[in-house]
Amino acid sequence: MTIISQGEELILDKERALFLPKHQLLAISDLHLGKSAHFRQAGLQVPATIAQTDLQRLSWLIKQYQPETLLINGDMFHHGLNTDIEEFSIWRKQYQELNFLLVKGNHDRLSNANYAEMGIEIHEPSFCLGPFCFIHDALQCTEDELYPISGHIHPGVTIVGKAKQRLKFPCFYFGKEYAVLPAFSLFTGLYNIYPKTSERIFAVTPKSVLEV
Repeated sequence: MTIISQGEELILDKERALFLPKHQLLAISDLHLGKSAHFRQAGLQVPATIAQTDLQRLSWLIKQYQPETLLINGDMFHHGLNTDIEEFSIWRKQYQELNFLLVKGNHDRLSNANYAEMGIEIHEPSFCLGPFCFIHDALQCTEDELYPISGHIHPGVTIVGKAKQRLKFPCFYFGKEYAVLPAFSLFTGLYNIYPKTSERIFAVTPKSVLEV
């Protein structure tokens, strides 16, 4: 779905990503690579294919939009170094010409040397572009003249069907004060958003993005 925000065109993709055509920038939030491996290390039976699936989806987005820059808006890595992050490091080598930017989130705890080794440029606490301020937690934004685009809360929305069945989907949230991107990783929970007047909610369904 294509929308206009702050006078600029934005594309909301059903793979839980945001593309800014004017800036050739693809943005995602809450990738949480390493989360499944971290849980497996703790003895929980979590499939090893979760990180692979998320990276395949990201490859599809890069092929689809051909961005100059990929921005991860916080929580790129869930914890410390593990096998999932080693897999990302190998995957990253396919995209030597693509700029990788990370706005640090609360789970991003690797050393600057680790990020540099993987070709990731760090921005903390935010990365500002045009009228937007990309920051992991919108409540921490101090750029008063810019519109924050955040992540962090893993927003979701509940839709009631004709048979009164309740379906919960990830969503994009665009309010008066700030926007929130859906969590990119499929291995995350959802925080339910209840839209108010003047707020726009876009549900991410398996087939499309729908305004609700």
